[in-house]
Amino acid sequence: MNIVNPVISSYTDGFYRPLNDELGKLRAQGEEEHVPIILRETETFLRPITEMRKPEKVLEIGCAIGYSASFFASACDCSVTTVEADEGMFNTAKANIAGLGLSDRIRVIHGDGIKVLEELSPDEDGLYDMVFIDAAKSHYRSFWDRALPLCSDGALIICDNILMKGMTASDEFDTRGRYKTSMRRMREFLEYIGSIPYGETYVLPVGDGISLSIIDKEKI
Repeated sequence: MNIVNPVISSYTDGFYRPLNDELGKLRAQGEEEHVPIILRETETFLRPITEMRKPEKVLEIGCAIGYSASFFASACDCSVTTVEADEGMFNTAKANIAGLGLSDRIRVIHGDGIKVLEELSPDEDGLYDMVFIDAAKSHYRSFWDRALPLCSDGALIICDNILMKGMTASDEFDTRGRYKTSMRRMREFLEYIGSIPYGETYVLPVGDGISLSIIDKEKI
């Protein structure tokens, strides 16, 4: 991972417990099939946050097989709108969410994240108390800009995988020089959200890196 010692990660993962047996089975399936669901450490970090903040409406960009959307809906009994660009993942997510009995609280939208966010309306869809961004890393700023008008005052915007296996912090981890553009854009994005006048941002080496921003809409 290049972020934490694998021995320590293995040890702390031993304390991980799924929210329920059904989610535990879905996580096991995702890990076995190498689907990019949230890491155990990331989920462990998010669980007390969601349970304490108790958001009523969550917006997620990047659904994959529906694991994190199902986790949010189960952790705080909230409604979730989640977006997935890949048709295969979209169909799998719909099936998994239905299997968990969460279709009444999770709306899965198939489409490009940027376009879907542009089509969502604060008047028609309401405002979201939490946004979780976990999609194409080079587009995080675009996702952020389009999600911001959909946020309530005091909303949390959480971004996952911001360290990109350490590459965001140092070029030395991009051994083949294949991710220069993504690295540059992520660094620019983190510099931006770290200096916003309308909220506070915290960047943490949890999982593959996570940022948490608290939005003060009165200062926008």
